[in-house]
Amino acid sequence: MGVAMYALNFLAVLLVTLLGLALLIAIILGVLDRTQTHDAIRRNYPVLGRFRGLFSTLGEFFRQYFFAMDREELPFNRAQREWVKRSAEGHGSTVAFGSTRNTSIVGTPIFVNAPFPPVDNQFAKSEPKVIGPGARIPFTATSFFNISGMSYGAISKPAVRALSRGAKRAGIWMNTGEGGLSPYHIEGGCDIVFQIGTAKYGVRDQNGQLDEEKLREIASHETVRMFEIKLSQGAKPGKGGILPGEKITPEIAKIRGIPVGEDSISPNRHEEVDDWDDLLNMIARVREVTGKPVGIKMCIGSEDGVVEFFEAISKRGLEDAPDFITLDGGEGGTGAAPMPLIDLVGMSIREALPKVANIRNAHGLRERIPLIASGKLVNPGDVAWALATGADFVTSARGFMFALGCIQALKCNRNTCPTGITTHNPRFQAGLVVEDKELRVAAYAKEIVKEVETIAHSVGVAEPRLMRRKHVRVVQPNGRSILMSDLWPQAVST
Repeated sequence: MGVAMYALNFLAVLLVTLLGLALLIAIILGVLDRTQTHDAIRRNYPVLGRFRGLFSTLGEFFRQYFFAMDREELPFNRAQREWVKRSAEGHGSTVAFGSTRNTSIVGTPIFVNAPFPPVDNQFAKSEPKVIGPGARIPFTATSFFNISGMSYGAISKPAVRALSRGAKRAGIWMNTGEGGLSPYHIEGGCDIVFQIGTAKYGVRDQNGQLDEEKLREIASHETVRMFEIKLSQGAKPGKGGILPGEKITPEIAKIRGIPVGEDSISPNRHEEVDDWDDLLNMIARVREVTGKPVGIKMCIGSEDGVVEFFEAISKRGLEDAPDFITLDGGEGGTGAAPMPLIDLVGMSIREALPKVANIRNAHGLRERIPLIASGKLVNPGDVAWALATGADFVTSARGFMFALGCIQALKCNRNTCPTGITTHNPRFQAGLVVEDKELRVAAYAKEIVKEVETIAHSVGVAEPRLMRRKHVRVVQPNGRSILMSDLWPQAVST
């Protein structure tokens, strides 16, 4: 009995103490809230006003896990992310009880299945495609699905290593992004596309101009197969890349040729390129120095400029033409970017791809200049749509981030990514085990290729690059669908 009374007295004292501490903390917070001047809610509603900020912060996570339906969430919904996760884990792509997709949404692609598709022995794997046949060292690309540009700096060391190794396993290429070539790109042994951004990281001199000796040094790596001159990207068309200072370690600074710990903002364009002829000069220069195929990456706002570009190519001749064009959609990208540019600037890949493909084809350059489509193309239907519309290749960044374990925490620009993909904090990087993630990267790429081949067979062709716009229907505002070939007639060479 004495022990019980002692325990009750102890609990009572503890409770009073805790209540007293809680009251003291509330008083202190109340005084702080009442005297501060930057937050009107906290000033008018001391202590209670703090819950608004807490709930606003937690809201996106609660919506993701508890309230958003499978097809509702943006920028990528749960159904999209789960497909990538299952594929990366090797669990297959089958689902039960029918589709959850709303096929009445305007723009939804619906593939036209053939009444008599090819039988099993008529199926074919996608053929390799040569890029840059006029270069001294052309590149034979074996896969139509590859990894889009993600810079070392924007993503972490273990992420780059896992992507490089996984790309080698899957037989796909990996784009470096504009952050330069790191040892971790090379170590996996995969094919590399080196991106030359407007700041020319990795191939710049002290004044930020293109350094031909550094360019030759990069090209001397056998696995560096192509060079991509970036004009703009979908995340921030009209503005250069942004890398926060907290992500710039001494190693990253050395690779890029920039100061440690300072925000790195690329110029909004290549200063020596004032028009399309200047761009063709730069392409020819890089191709001559490296001996390898050279293309461009851009997000378009209007087809007028693209027409001018192809007219300049026709006037100059094919020897100065780009060896490929990577077309990025204005849907936003993986890293830091101003919201107005993500939301409001740049044409969607759904509109840009058929326009550019038509302009290219009308100039008789379909075989000479392959199109590479990029922009939220992470699932088999997205990739199949792009190939049917006119792309020769598709690249994805965020799809491979999901394969690495990205949970769409929306912290890519804060160096606090909880999965270790976009942070240089060793604590978070420890969660990304390269040996496991490289297998997931390879499995995701292989599953995409397999499922796109399945779609191709269902529409009646032997392999994906044989799909055409007549094989896709697009839902219209009246709820009905029409053939893409009617919506976007295929241009022919003039």
